Amino acid sequence: MTTPDTHLKTPPVPGRFRLPDPPENPDDKMTSFDRLTINGNAHYLKQHLMDRRPDERDRILVAGDRYTVAQPTRYLAGGRYPDLLVAFDVDPAAYAASNGYIIAEQGKPPDFVLEIASRSSGREDTGPKRGDYAAIGIPEYWRFDETGEHHGARLAGDRLENGEYVAIEIAELPDGSLQGYSAMLDLYLRWEEGELVFYDPATDRPILTYEDQRARADREREVRAAAEARADREREARAAAEARVRELEARLRQQNP
Repeated sequence: MTTPDTHLKTPPVPGRFRLPDPPENPDDKMTSFDRLTINGNAHYLKQHLMDRRPDERDRILVAGDRYTVAQPTRYLAGGRYPDLLVAFDVDPAAYAASNGYIIAEQGKPPDFVLEIASRSSGREDTGPKRGDYAAIGIPEYWRFDETGEHHGARLAGDRLENGEYVAIEIAELPDGSLQGYSAMLDLYLRWEEGELVFYDPATDRPILTYEDQRARADREREVRAAAEARADREREARAAAEARVRELEARLRQQNP
């Protein structure tokens, strides 16, 4: 996954350990691009989380397609590169400088990771990755599969309890959508007609996109303009009424000097 928010370009720091780039896999890149990048999902998620946590916005990391490891070792033992990673109270600049997420450097594991199913990664996502993410202490691990063909389920999530992953309940909604609640993000994840959608429990609506925000701002401007026009008409009506009253008073004074 490569977006302005998820692929941070930083020149190497002399003497600093940098993780290598993950191996190229066009199949994996295309699936994460379709579900997280081209539709703006990762970007809008970051904006939503920063809006909800304004005092922490500089320490929120929304990233992906870079290694996550406990320690920087030569062979990257247990290292994975999730399609989407969210971490709170961390240093995004250190992530960029290290070319990935080093738990020993950040002081905590990521709070949330998600994998998008592809033909080449399906078995890894539901098998070895699950064990590796649990071993490094990631509290929530989610999986999304457009068809269910590669993961065996279209939407699945796990919550870490006592070092083991326990399945998060996934509900089927009346319209056929699937939904699960992420406590780490305080959001619902939905499989909705083959698309991944983040829903805000406070509004039961998808998280706001820039298009939504722009439309809302346009509506607010229209409401303000209508109110100002109404106020202008009322002022004009009052001025006309006051002018008529003054005219009548003047006539009465002329008739009764």
